[in-house]
Amino acid sequence: MDERERAHHQKGFLNWVERTGNRLPDPVFIFVYLIIALILFSVAAALMDLSAVHPTAVTEDGDPLVISSKSLLSPENIERLWVEMPATFTHFHPLGYVLVVMLGAGVAERSGLFASAIRAAVRNAPKVLLTPLVALVAMLSNHAADAGYVVMIPLAAILFASAGRHPLAGIAAAFAGVSGGFSANIAPGQLDALLFGITETAYQASSIDAGWIVNIAGNTYFIIALLFLYLPIIWLVTDRVIEPRLGPWKPDAATAEAYGDEDAPLTEGQQKGLLYAGLALLAVCALWAFMTVGPGTPLYITDAEFAAAGMSPAAIAEQEWYDRLSPFFRSLVAGFLVLFLAAGWAYGAAAGTIRNHKDLVAMMTEAMKDMGYYLVLAFAAAHFVAMFGWSNLGLITAVHGADAIGNSGMPKELVIGLIILFAALLNLFVGSASAKWALLAPVLVPMLMLLGISPEGATAAYRVGDGATNIITPLMVYFPLILIFAQRWQKDFGLGSLTAMMIPYSLWLLISGVILMMAWIFLGIPLGPGAPVHFELPEIATP
Repeated sequence: MDERERAHHQKGFLNWVERTGNRLPDPVFIFVYLIIALILFSVAAALMDLSAVHPTAVTEDGDPLVISSKSLLSPENIERLWVEMPATFTHFHPLGYVLVVMLGAGVAERSGLFASAIRAAVRNAPKVLLTPLVALVAMLSNHAADAGYVVMIPLAAILFASAGRHPLAGIAAAFAGVSGGFSANIAPGQLDALLFGITETAYQASSIDAGWIVNIAGNTYFIIALLFLYLPIIWLVTDRVIEPRLGPWKPDAATAEAYGDEDAPLTEGQQKGLLYAGLALLAVCALWAFMTVGPGTPLYITDAEFAAAGMSPAAIAEQEWYDRLSPFFRSLVAGFLVLFLAAGWAYGAAAGTIRNHKDLVAMMTEAMKDMGYYLVLAFAAAHFVAMFGWSNLGLITAVHGADAIGNSGMPKELVIGLIILFAALLNLFVGSASAKWALLAPVLVPMLMLLGISPEGATAAYRVGDGATNIITPLMVYFPLILIFAQRWQKDFGLGSLTAMMIPYSLWLLISGVILMMAWIFLGIPLGPGAPVHFELPEIATP
């Protein structure tokens, strides 16, 4: 098969994926249809008396607790649906996490802090280190939400062109970092708050009382490892595969000039703003450290507080450091709000983008306007997750699924690998990370807990599969934007060209991510502070 036939085949396959994906309804209506299907299935399950023995609980008489399926058309569940509808929506954990973090992140983004920080990080990079630096900043820019796509990717093309390299290779490296390395970073951020909020909802709906506490830092070690794994992969694929395939770059001065403003040096006000933002960041970190180790330790549970709660001295002595730091972990969502807000305000005041408190409030308001679609999606997702729990189908499926996998003798590592591949395949058709996890978590979280894998492990496995195929599906919301960026440098660059350029990244990121996750499970390395990868169910005890 020659290059022309191969290109035609790739475009034909891509067109099939695009046509198939475009037939799917909006994610909001996907949840609506799933709720309808769930209702019908719950009725059938109740008529067939589907049930499972609860793995960790017994009745008051000491007999095994049997979990029976419940019809969602029963009077009890119909009443619950209508009466608890406001609470079902407002108590959806991701909703609070995301809205709180975005209040601060909206200010940091709209004040220009994120854009200036990205530009300052990559403008004067040495040519030999240009690719890894672009990839690194692209992955770190995920904390900046949309700024990574709209600023970093076109800027990377300019940086490569100014260095005499092909600008499309810069776009490829930045796109692979921002979107393919979606979960790779050096610290938790908005994505962690979003995903762990859904994980907590799925855990609570499972009825498995194992004392698990949500911790948005629960994947910290793992996402740092992803960063160091993905960085050389993106570097090698860009320099050894993509750029040679693109061929030599023949600069088009008129096209390059259109990007001149984005490559302009930082103004004095922007430089001053970055300095002030850095000072604000240090101040917030110092404040949180003071509240953790300083007088009164509001974010650290002391022996006296454990004793006041009725805990025996022996039990207090068994408390691990991460148990004592549980208030600190729970405060991180608020911490990110304060950090983004303080840094964004400090930058804006120095750079002149925030003149007074009214500008600050306006930026926070605009950030909430941008969350309008998410609110609608969260309403549908919240009811699907809640109704899934009311039907008991999630726990029943998890118990039988865990039994089937356990009886098959399939090792945990292989189970995790298959789950990652499934998430990667599903991502080709459903772009929203939160929508997919809200769909999968009610089944995967309890099922993996019963197999001895922690909720943090389930979340980590999902995010590996979710990121790897972001860069090859036209259904990803920024895919058309990236195509436009590329066409400014090469007019005939089409969907098939972009997909073909990104497929090597997708394959290697997926393969390496699967291997890393399976090795992590095998070695039993903690996924983050206070977040073991292996999970032990509590001893069965009478309530």
